[in-house]
Amino acid sequence: MGYEIDFLPVGDSNGDAICVRHGDALTGYTIYVVDGGYVPTGQAIIDHINAFYGAPTFINHVVLSHADNDHVAGLISVVEHFNVGTLWMNRPWRFAAEIIDAFHGNYTIDGLSNAIRDAYPLLAILEDLATSKGIQINDAFAYQQIGAFTVLAPTRERYLELIPQFDRTPASYVKPVKGILAKIGDAIKELAHYLETWGTEALEENPAPTSASNESSIVQLADFNGYTALLTADAGPDALARAANNAALLGRLSSPSFVQVPHHGSRRNVTPAVLNSWLGNVLPVGAAIRGTAFCSVGNNKPEYPKLRVSNAFLRRGYPVYKPDGCWIWHRRGMPDRAEAKAISPIAFTTSYKE
Repeated sequence: MGYEIDFLPVGDSNGDAICVRHGDALTGYTIYVVDGGYVPTGQAIIDHINAFYGAPTFINHVVLSHADNDHVAGLISVVEHFNVGTLWMNRPWRFAAEIIDAFHGNYTIDGLSNAIRDAYPLLAILEDLATSKGIQINDAFAYQQIGAFTVLAPTRERYLELIPQFDRTPASYVKPVKGILAKIGDAIKELAHYLETWGTEALEENPAPTSASNESSIVQLADFNGYTALLTADAGPDALARAANNAALLGRLSSPSFVQVPHHGSRRNVTPAVLNSWLGNVLPVGAAIRGTAFCSVGNNKPEYPKLRVSNAFLRRGYPVYKPDGCWIWHRRGMPDRAEAKAISPIAFTTSYKE
């Protein structure tokens, strides 16, 4: 079974838009869209699928990793254009009855549900559109199967823990508040100069936390006849560690053939321990690569991925590639594309500012 994974550029800002196809011409293909970037990205996804996936009218799965706008907006036109088998997305308002005790005020269950849904207008539009077209909408929690992909995070229980911490949910008893000292610390770090060697890395074991919304990202692992692909969306260290534990329980924790660099290469989303668990330990200089890493980066975001992150992936045998205003393509056993051009990975960098 051949497979191909395309990362599409998402305008001038960071976002995710991923197309996946596997199968063959004889038995047919399964097509996925994972996240949709911003509004203009939706048409880019449609055009890409028409140009390179045989102009189908039907796609099997649309997956929204989490509810941030740079992932959901473009999916509206994708779902509007294609006949879709299943839409997979987690909608926080559906769980109002189970999380109501975490919130201040005199909310009823319906009132809390409506307040949360109102805070996610694009997600609500996507839900209404899918419902109007008769598309099945499924939650996506750990151990569920989405075609060739197995969801590894979040569990349902973990998702419910995270909802009250989301930036857009009403004030709750558990929502974290970032202090002024932490903000000053972040600003100081932005001016720092770093030196690295192959044997010493600046990647932190305990970075400042990423958002609760990012930690709710769907992490999924595919097996294409022995070649594996890990899609991480904007997952942070906690989600990735939990996903690794779940993969281990399934007997599927091993260095993947392909991996998405989480959250556009943010330094807050991976740690040495998490990378070791997923990719393997640091290799000697010049060792054979273990796999390939793609990172979604906007056209005007030269600071991403953070070089400490691309260095860390490369140390563990994963050269990192990023879009440069065009799609990037990973494939095995799929037809050639005349439009495809060779690109170079990000080089190991010993001196940089962040």
